[in-house]
Amino acid sequence: MCNNKNTLLFILILSLFTIKVNSQKITISNNAEVSILTCGTGKEIYSLFGHTAIRVKDTINFVDQVYNFGTFDFNTPNFYLKFVKGDLQYLETSCTFEEFFQEYLYEKRSIDEQVLNLSHDKKQALFDYLNASLESDERFYTYKFIDKNCTTMVINTINKIIGKPVIGINSSDAQTCRTILYPYFDNHFYTQLGTSIIFGNKVDLKSKQLFLPSELYNNIKDLKVDNQPICKETNKILEFEKIEFPFSWWNNFYVFCLFFITLLLLNKPTIYKVYFIILGILGLFFIFAGFYSLHRELVNNYNVLLFNPILFAVIYFEIKNNKKWILYSSIFSLICLIIYIAILINKPYLGIVSPFIITSGVRLMQLYWKNRR
Repeated sequence: MCNNKNTLLFILILSLFTIKVNSQKITISNNAEVSILTCGTGKEIYSLFGHTAIRVKDTINFVDQVYNFGTFDFNTPNFYLKFVKGDLQYLETSCTFEEFFQEYLYEKRSIDEQVLNLSHDKKQALFDYLNASLESDERFYTYKFIDKNCTTMVINTINKIIGKPVIGINSSDAQTCRTILYPYFDNHFYTQLGTSIIFGNKVDLKSKQLFLPSELYNNIKDLKVDNQPICKETNKILEFEKIEFPFSWWNNFYVFCLFFITLLLLNKPTIYKVYFIILGILGLFFIFAGFYSLHRELVNNYNVLLFNPILFAVIYFEIKNNKKWILYSSIFSLICLIIYIAILINKPYLGIVSPFIITSGVRLMQLYWKNRR
């Protein structure tokens, strides 16, 4: 959703430049325009959701600045731990529109502009607010994947200046967060799989806010405030053909299925033990992440019913050749698997986890029949 390519040096340079420019306390003219920029998706993982920014343009005062809420320092100590925990700091930065344009031109990502229908007073208030926050601690915020990102920060800023939550979501049209996010991972199978199984039940709730750039773009198109359209003009600044991803011989569902078919055909107890160990470790990680992380998306992860730590018990009793407890632990794991299937019936990722379900089910049934005698 946001651009993560800016290094700390780049941030500091931009900040110094911005502070110097914005410290002049410019009074923008009546011809000034405020617009929301919606940037297209890219090939890299960080750019799969697009990006949102605010542009303030005033040709009379030679102002053409883009305000970006999607910047962070990739060199932050313990970066990945902070990201997983949910206390990674993002910040607002500013650059000229030409710099912004050149970056997206280089990445071959589209830019659509929606010019907002705001009074001069509102434009000035927004311009002053954005510049003041750049010079204060308000420029920092704790990133949340759904609740607080570059898009939600733009929405909150615009709503604050207008004075009421005009940009929002129609509850009758709301979809679950998981349904909204899932298609964005097309052509990135393992990312799609990983995000599907690490997210808990929060993403299965209907979205209460707009959190993706394309959602905001579509919302503003027909939105009216006091019977006046909030978007008075739409411009396509950059346009590229839809990205065609080259076929990957490994990053696809078919190779993934082939692995499980091979495992089933080999039908070796030792291989099944390794397989169950991997599932159990993933389950423990999901449980740990749910308690450790401040990301509410990772809490209450029912995927532990498939990636079940009880599988460690199955392995242990197999090694000990304890038929009674192999039977009991296998039955318990099968019950968990059945509950899991019932939960996933209406979830978009049931198909991509089906190889796990089938393989685990086959092995657990083998153990059940073998040890019930």
